[in-house]
Amino acid sequence: MAHGYEGKALASGWLLLKSSAMSQAHIDVRYVANLARLDLTEAEVAVFQSQLVAILGHVESLSAIELPDDMTAMDGMRLGPMRDDQPHESLLPEAMLVNAPDQAQSQIRVPKVVADA
Repeated sequence: MAHGYEGKALASGWLLLKSSAMSQAHIDVRYVANLARLDLTEAEVAVFQSQLVAILGHVESLSAIELPDDMTAMDGMRLGPMRDDQPHESLLPEAMLVNAPDQAQSQIRVPKVVADA
């Protein structure tokens, strides 16, 4: 068992993982909050602690479900019939830029989202 995980390889190529950490009773909420840069009160830590333990308990209960070896991750997510891809003409750049709020060099300009880039 490496990195606290044990796995079961499926015929579909998927690997089911079960973390030994899921059975731990304590989750370091302060550590996780620090990673997310959250400043939590003692009351919030207590609430989140119990919520995380409950969530991991539910996730751990899913590991008890026996799955066939050929089941893929998408088998439980069937959305109904999908249409076939049909190629068609692309939108002309001029038509694409008509409603763009800002543009430069035939491209849509968007606000910068990474502060240090």
